[in-house]
Amino acid sequence: MKQIEVTIMGQSYILGCPEGGETSLLEAVSTVDREMSAIRDGGRVKARERIAVLAALNLAYALAERPAAPSSGIAAPSPADEAHVDALIRRVDQALGADGQLL
Repeated sequence: MKQIEVTIMGQSYILGCPEGGETSLLEAVSTVDREMSAIRDGGRVKARERIAVLAALNLAYALAERPAAPSSGIAAPSPADEAHVDALIRRVDQALGADGQLL
């Protein structure tokens, strides 16, 4: 396991990272840093521990509010996508003709 040094809200941390996971980890660090900095910059909360808890809650809530993705990992189609697929199916049906054969 690789180790990466990152900075969150001005504090350095050494984090373990699986090979090939550097980009995802750095994106996560950036998200946490942004969330914690926004809470700190809001001026109401000063204690780093409280900022971390509030940031974790905000991120967990945002994650819970996202629409569930199908288990296949493919995003659910939008109504526009479904209409497009229906139109394509109609075009294929017309091309195939009444007997369902292309040629």
